[in-house]
Amino acid sequence: MGATRVIETLVLSLLLFLSGSSATQRQKTRAGPRLPCKQMVFYFHDILYNGENAKNATSAIVGAPAWGNRTILAGQNHFGNVVVFDDPITLDNNLHSIPVGRAQGFYLYDRKDYFTAWLGFSFFFNSTQYRGTIIFAGADTLNKTRDISVIGGTGDFFMARGIATLTTDAVEGDVYFRLQVYIKLFECW
Repeated sequence: MGATRVIETLVLSLLLFLSGSSATQRQKTRAGPRLPCKQMVFYFHDILYNGENAKNATSAIVGAPAWGNRTILAGQNHFGNVVVFDDPITLDNNLHSIPVGRAQGFYLYDRKDYFTAWLGFSFFFNSTQYRGTIIFAGADTLNKTRDISVIGGTGDFFMARGIATLTTDAVEGDVYFRLQVYIKLFECW
């Protein structure tokens, strides 16, 4: 009985020591600011269909509240509108630059009392510089600068995690906007 008690005590002590040292190790790695493993800047250009620009439009209203329609964003901070998009991604802010990929997804305006949206989209790359996808999701407060989450990816961005800082770079009424997307990946494989 005494030998069993001694072995149990040693095993328990060893487990406590190992769990304590791994917690200390985690604290040491988190002590300083975490640096991104990859940083990139892209521009995404959205041209909303307005009933007259079908040839150039890269997005369209697919859902509208009862008081709205599908060619003009609804009043009351566009509440209830759902927009899908397939926008070009460029390395600079010129819409006519050669695209390095496409931004594909949706945004929906989700508050009546405040101008805000929710985004879910991916950057699809198929160029010599990048291949794969980066997936984004999150609430967009529509301030000049805001952050959303990078929640995954494929190809060159396999299982990527990080933050994308969106900056409104240009707006032309309700038809065109351009976002600068500064991506900071903290998990790179």
